[in-house]
Amino acid sequence: MKQVQVQTGGKLYLAGEYAVLTAGQTALINYIPICMTATAKLAQTTKLQSDMFTYSASRKPDPNYQLIQASIDTFETYYGQSLPKFELDISGKLEKDGLKFGIGSSGSVTVLTIKALSVLFNQDLTADRLFKLAAYTLLKSGDNGSMGDIACIAYQALIAYKSFDRKLIAEQIRKHDLKTVLDMDWGYEIELVQAKLSADFLVGWTRQPAISKDMITAAKSLIDQTFLQETEKEVQICKEALLSADKNRLKDSLQKVSDLLEGLSSAIYVDKLKSLKEAEKGLDIIAKSSGSGGGDCGIAISFSQEDSQILLDRWQDAGIELLYQERWNHD
Repeated sequence: MKQVQVQTGGKLYLAGEYAVLTAGQTALINYIPICMTATAKLAQTTKLQSDMFTYSASRKPDPNYQLIQASIDTFETYYGQSLPKFELDISGKLEKDGLKFGIGSSGSVTVLTIKALSVLFNQDLTADRLFKLAAYTLLKSGDNGSMGDIACIAYQALIAYKSFDRKLIAEQIRKHDLKTVLDMDWGYEIELVQAKLSADFLVGWTRQPAISKDMITAAKSLIDQTFLQETEKEVQICKEALLSADKNRLKDSLQKVSDLLEGLSSAIYVDKLKSLKEAEKGLDIIAKSSGSGGGDCGIAISFSQEDSQILLDRWQDAGIELLYQERWNHD
């Protein structure tokens, strides 16, 4: 009997978080290959299993399995006929000791479910089509996020993501069928960014959970035109610096983005994120919070392997765990 296995990871923002919630703004988002796995196979009865829960579900509405079920519904509509019976097993919680990493598990689950079914039922999806189907699912479920997380997870790369008018597309979803909506130009842009710098990209986990929705709501009300314009300017500089291997411009622009976030809301840099940032002092490193802030993860880009080690020692002393590390263009 046919069985398939697929994986999706998480994401972290380099720059542009909060601003990207406004249509037309850009964010730089890096793919984090800490993965969730989906195993799918044809079966006698449809059974959904996730290691987040102690029980399995069917297609019958279940609040815990709501996102997985909504993703299945979207794929079934796309498939154009009732899906044969299947088993879907999802594992890998993107968490440790019951604490979430904050690298995008809900977005990952949506992309993962659609990806698994597309492989099982021989539907060859491009990264863009996978992104649109996942975004459609989340918009239909009333999600208010920028969709940058699923763009990054669908493309599995460092991307520059320009957000679209989600309210407008949500209206189109209410009015039209899936095919019509998928064929529309939503107005987003996704560009793969190949970092040309020689650097270490480091992710520090504070073990303090951020309450994203509350944080976003509070900070969102403080976003003004100046914040948006300044952030967009720095995000574009940051992107160009990555592409042209301009270390000083990259450090400068990420520092400005960090200052803009701190100016937006003091709640973004909570104590441990402050320590994560301050650990860069005197080192050839730029560090900042990532995503909604208020906990979860921060990032650092280091231009010296010796300095990377000093930073990691400082993080350890501050109770910050190295969650992920990758090398850009080291010999």
